[in-house]
Amino acid sequence: MIKHIALLPGDGIGPEIVAEAVKVLDRVAEKFGHTFNYTEVDIGGCSIDRHGVPITDEGMATCKSSDSVLLGAVGGPKWDSCPPAIRPEKALLAVRKELGLFANLRPTRLFPQLASASPLKEEVIGNGIDLLIVRELTGGVYFGQRKTEEVDGELVATDIMPYSEHEIERIGRVAFETAMKRGKRLASVDKANVLDTSRLWRKTMHRLSEEYPEVTYSDILVDNTAMQLIRNPGQFDVLVTENMFGDILSDEASMLTGSIGMMPSASLSSGTLGMYEPIHGSAPDIAGQNIANPLGTILSGAMMLRYAFSLSEEADAIESAVNKVLDLGYRTTDIMQEGCKKVSCSEMGDLVAQQL
Repeated sequence: MIKHIALLPGDGIGPEIVAEAVKVLDRVAEKFGHTFNYTEVDIGGCSIDRHGVPITDEGMATCKSSDSVLLGAVGGPKWDSCPPAIRPEKALLAVRKELGLFANLRPTRLFPQLASASPLKEEVIGNGIDLLIVRELTGGVYFGQRKTEEVDGELVATDIMPYSEHEIERIGRVAFETAMKRGKRLASVDKANVLDTSRLWRKTMHRLSEEYPEVTYSDILVDNTAMQLIRNPGQFDVLVTENMFGDILSDEASMLTGSIGMMPSASLSSGTLGMYEPIHGSAPDIAGQNIANPLGTILSGAMMLRYAFSLSEEADAIESAVNKVLDLGYRTTDIMQEGCKKVSCSEMGDLVAQQL
């Protein structure tokens, strides 16, 4: 298999962690007989510095013509004073829009070797945490009309939260299909006791559930979901929800593991093209020190192999290699534990590649 991958290292620790993911992907290609070709694209603050915009038209064209996109991180204090129209984060919204990335998949998995890092009690963790949040990424209040105006002598702000039936249906299908590949349990998160958008969401999900009789389906209100993620996260397999709820809940879920550096994510389109990235930020305070944790990016590479290229065996191999390295007691600074051996960012990438 020959695949073309657009690399978007970005800012801060982005270049360091993407380099280690490429190291692991190259080992996979060597072992399984594939060829991965890479084209690097400037994005975020580094693109602003070099080109005056967070991503150039040429860079966007490279992303669109590639088979997949691997992102590091963007942004940092250096660019906080940039005009809103060209802030580093604008590039991410532009890529999502141009590539049609409407579905965000964010797994939350507690590696047993890191169980002591979780803020939850051992009896709450139980048999572990392994859930996946499917978040609608291009609709809702983040993309609705907004305005601030003066009414009766005071400012009034309005944000509109629109959702159409087809937007809900397409994210719903992603969620049901994902549940079919996992534990066949799907919980749909909404606020149907208050919001019209949630009532349409729930009606559409119920209709879709009839097409997937093998999936055990349930509805859950967003406030209850936030509570249940702390009370009993093991009850969940796949959660699906709209944009803002998903933004909040996925950040909450990531902290259940106590190791944000371990968490990958995928943003998918209606085709095979997607963007894969760790959920953490650019961490400019540790950039260039070779101490960042590359495992979230390496595991994002595994998600890319699984979802973009249908290479499940290769994805399993990466995930197994990460488990073996953790079993051997190797840790980067952010997940260091007593009795373990601290390694650098590049050493962690070497270790995972060696286990492959």
